[in-house]
Amino acid sequence: MKNQQNTMNLSNLDVSPDIESLLSALRCLDSKDELLRFMTDLCTPAELRALSARWQVARLLNEGELSYRDISEKTGASTTTVGRVARFLNEEAYEGYRIVLDRETSK
Repeated sequence: MKNQQNTMNLSNLDVSPDIESLLSALRCLDSKDELLRFMTDLCTPAELRALSARWQVARLLNEGELSYRDISEKTGASTTTVGRVARFLNEEAYEGYRIVLDRETSK
C-alpha cells in the first residue's frame, strides 16, 4: 500500500554530522558480510534483535494477513512497536520501509 502523502523532501531534515557520518559509513560497505560485520561491531546483540524485529514487523504488516497482536506474538515486538512501524509504513512521509519493501519485491 503506497503512502498517499507527498514524499518528504529529506534535504529539509536537520541531520546531524554524526548521522551523516554513519550514513556515509553504511554506504561504503560492499557486501552482506561487510554489513553484518559492521552492524555486529556497532550494535549490541539486543539492538540487532530489536532492529531485526522491526524489519520483520514491517514485512508482516506489508503482507497484510496478521493482526497487530499476532505480529507482536510472532516477532516478540510490543504492540506499541507494531503500531509505530505501521504508522511509519503507511502514514509518515519518510517512506524508508516502503522503498526497501518495494525493492525486495521487485527482485
